[in-house]
Amino acid sequence: MARAARHALTETQVEGLEHLPPQGPALLVVNHLGDADVVLLLSVLPWCPEVLASQHLQEEGPWLRALLQAYGVIWVYRGTADRAALKAALEALRLGRVLGLAPEGRQSLIGGLETGTPGAAYLALKSKAPVVPVAITGTENWAVFPRLKRGRRLHFTLRVGQPFFPQPQSQDRRQALQEVTEQIMLTLARLLPPEYRGVYADRVQG
Repeated sequence: MARAARHALTETQVEGLEHLPPQGPALLVVNHLGDADVVLLLSVLPWCPEVLASQHLQEEGPWLRALLQAYGVIWVYRGTADRAALKAALEALRLGRVLGLAPEGRQSLIGGLETGTPGAAYLALKSKAPVVPVAITGTENWAVFPRLKRGRRLHFTLRVGQPFFPQPQSQDRRQALQEVTEQIMLTLARLLPPEYRGVYADRVQG
């Protein structure tokens, strides 16, 4: 269904699918611009990843809650160290699945990358799974919904980067998490056009 919607409603430029692993375990980290991100991802990926979703989305409406529950997301309480969610995420990776999440921890409010949170770094270090960066553009709600109402095609891009294993230099746990979070966010920033790099724009050349 997602693939059919993409072909019918969008012109999507996709790059780097050869970097996707044939199977898990893998940690898929994605910048989060709008509601269309998940649909775009599911239309392109060769497998259905486990997905971390903020608990507050259950309050956005019964249809969205039902859809996410039917998919089987791992609900997480944003802004807290949700131990139950982290345990479920690590178990999914242990079982060899692909886990997808937005390392910013929420949909961007600035139209570009916001400061990363340590959740993705924690999961990467704890599971030792490869990190697969995916950069998306064009899915902002303000760009998508007005065009859909006018019957215009949407223009998206999706770019997959090389998988990597984060390598912190510090032995201190807190510092290591900060280092790996920075590695993840800068990797995403390099995959994005300059106007989408947000708070990391000054730290990426080219």
